[in-house]
Amino acid sequence: MNQPGDTYIYDDGSAPTCAVDGAVSSPVPLDGIRGKLTCKAPLAPYTWFKTGGPADWLFEPADMDDLKTFLERLGGEIPVMALGLGSNMIVRDGGVPGVVVRLGKSFAKVEHTGELELTCGGGASGILVASTARDLGIAGLEFLRGIPGTVGGFVRMNGGAYGREVADVLVDCAVILHDGSFITLNAAELEYSYRHSALPEGAIVVSARFHGRPGEPADIGAEMDRIAAAREASQPLRTKTGGSTFKNPEGHKAWQLVDQAGCRGLTLGGAQVSEKHTNFLINTGTATSADIEGLGELVRDKVYAATGVSLEWEIQRVGRP
Repeated sequence: MNQPGDTYIYDDGSAPTCAVDGAVSSPVPLDGIRGKLTCKAPLAPYTWFKTGGPADWLFEPADMDDLKTFLERLGGEIPVMALGLGSNMIVRDGGVPGVVVRLGKSFAKVEHTGELELTCGGGASGILVASTARDLGIAGLEFLRGIPGTVGGFVRMNGGAYGREVADVLVDCAVILHDGSFITLNAAELEYSYRHSALPEGAIVVSARFHGRPGEPADIGAEMDRIAAAREASQPLRTKTGGSTFKNPEGHKAWQLVDQAGCRGLTLGGAQVSEKHTNFLINTGTATSADIEGLGELVRDKVYAATGVSLEWEIQRVGRP
């Protein structure tokens, strides 16, 4: 595990040069591909922090078959990364090598497929899943209302909130690997732990099945409202932020450790530790991704010096510095 003060070495992850650089127009033949492929695509608009460089390639597949065909043609030779709502991510200023896959509307459906069971596309939001469950009288999924992300993202990281996590409700998930092969993994095979799974690198969760328990829609709705109100009261939701920055260490709350180390309101460039919730970093308007990540590392150093506890990043940091 990285410790405060460690030197970080980044893999540039070379990918095919884009047409704008005077070379190839696509990493694979595009005949029969129905989705949209964009070269040097800006990613900042797709992240909550609104910072970061472009993707070498951004692919927005038309549907699952389109995604599978595209990845088969890549053949696992180029790095692949899935992008959801960009809520728990820092895209570094040098951009992301390889292909970034962004799942659109065809992957955002939520269907009632069994007693107390929903099948949800990898691009469906947590609030859509929770709301659909409420309308069907399926309890136990209310906490997904409090996760600002998509099914693919919170299945990968075992997302959780308000005492529950994905491991508690997942039946299985359908996954396309970075070479285009298709597999189904159940919850046990994902080897879930706190904010971590054994999902292979470059794998894209295209759907997942969740189970709940019987409940009354009115009671489920009331719990969802309570979660929404609690988030609004305690978190800087109306800022350019990225969600919880650090994992809670065993026996501690990350925000309390950050506060104890005197980091509330701490700034670096255009980045700031939230005054409202110290486990959130904020882009005050002029921050670069380097400012945000650098501030996070500064906070880790200060917390380690004050408490001896080494905070681990919860936010995913991707790309070239």
